[in-house]
Amino acid sequence: MSKDRLIIFDTTLRDGEQSPGATMDRDEKLRIARALERLKVDVIEAGFAIASQGDFESVKAIAETIKDSTVCSLARAKDADIDRAGEALKNAASGRIHTFIATSPIHMQHKLRMQPDDVVEAAVKAVKYARNLCADVEFSCEDAGRSEIDFLCRIIEKVIDAGARTINIPDTVGYAIPEQFGHTIGQLIERIPNSHKAVFSVHCHNDLGLAVANSLAAVLNGARQVECTINGLGERAGNASLEEIVMAVRTRGDLFPVETRIDTTGIVPASRLVSTITGFPVQPNKAIVGANAFAHESGIHQDGVLKHRETYEIMRAEDVGWNTNRMVLGKHSGRAAFRARLEELGISFDTNEALNDTFQRFKDLADKKHEVFDEDLQALVSDVKKAAEDERYKLVLLDVASKTGETPEARVVLNVDGSEVEASCEGAGPVDATFRAIEQIAQSDSMLQLYSVNAITSGTDSQGEVTVRLERGGRIVNGHGADTDIITASAKAYLDALNHIAAGVPRAHPQAADV
Repeated sequence: MSKDRLIIFDTTLRDGEQSPGATMDRDEKLRIARALERLKVDVIEAGFAIASQGDFESVKAIAETIKDSTVCSLARAKDADIDRAGEALKNAASGRIHTFIATSPIHMQHKLRMQPDDVVEAAVKAVKYARNLCADVEFSCEDAGRSEIDFLCRIIEKVIDAGARTINIPDTVGYAIPEQFGHTIGQLIERIPNSHKAVFSVHCHNDLGLAVANSLAAVLNGARQVECTINGLGERAGNASLEEIVMAVRTRGDLFPVETRIDTTGIVPASRLVSTITGFPVQPNKAIVGANAFAHESGIHQDGVLKHRETYEIMRAEDVGWNTNRMVLGKHSGRAAFRARLEELGISFDTNEALNDTFQRFKDLADKKHEVFDEDLQALVSDVKKAAEDERYKLVLLDVASKTGETPEARVVLNVDGSEVEASCEGAGPVDATFRAIEQIAQSDSMLQLYSVNAITSGTDSQGEVTVRLERGGRIVNGHGADTDIITASAKAYLDALNHIAAGVPRAHPQAADV
């Protein structure tokens, strides 16, 4: 018996980017989009085109690059938003405009300040307008999880008549419970007379830790598109995790009447790429992609797995990309092998000079590490691209003295707007001393909210991956740095965050009242 296709709609580049500090630049978004295409994601939501010029350029670049996935842009139910989305997508091999308006009483009254009739009228107008620019239009009922089902039936019937071919039911604030949410989806499909003309989709947030459970309950009740993100990235507590949705459907094929086209061996590489670019580490016990996801410490478990893997493992590690598709490079590897591996990872350079610079840094890293893995290359490329940018703060020299029983001291030399500036400070530890010295130069008046260290690969020669989160004046930014020396990686991360602050105003939030 053939199964229905479950459409996987990935919004890592849009909703995932709304995680505080997770903003990505155009090149980083392109790298992730290529990884999603290799993963065979059906729809890639590339951004919110009207939010900023940077968002527009990113959506446009992805639309012009990706050929095997539909590229989507978010737009509020406003002509200007839809025009901007249409312009960004005009060269896409397959494009989609995703327009939305709030439908819950609390949102209509307090945010939109609109009457229900006016909301229906605006939604229908937006869908018709979008259909003039793009044949593939998706409509979302924002905060559907707290909307009245009679009103949802009414507005959805109208927008399907207007031309929407995908209807998204988002649990925007993570309020739903699986049994109730699944019942809602089933009721909508049953009660709306033209529901057969559209694919019903869900977009669940994880505020109660139920995003994946709610999404799967919706699939069991007729939803045929799930909106999700790599690593469950997203604002607040995040979104439904792509890897968990896909592997649940695949592993429990006895229960789910659907299948995806996802190449699951690309899951772990995509997870690591997103983690490297955003600076959001994956927790070790994260399902599917965490470092401990297939680890067994209990003697009873180990004995069982050795005798028969399925005694304690419901999936094979290789099926999701663990220890597969990895070419190990070393100091004797040549330029051709290096370039070929970068191309396989979806990494390209605009000039030979940039490639040569990256290759030299690879050689320097290979002198410190016996083996250089894909994760090292992803971190190296991110580091090189940052160095090539016109950054206000650049690390010139770091000299740290730390001895048992003595107060650590750091001397830092930075290039600030083309001039070298030096400072020395003591601190509670070498990292604290380094940050104090940097702050003495930058005078950023920022508050350190997070300092996180993660090993990129295994072994004592692994590169350390550091994430620093700074807050200044209500703006939150993440900084990311990697190096075999953890103190140097820390300094790079702090300076990366300072450069994000210096870069200016953050992107607009898609749910902002005005853009």
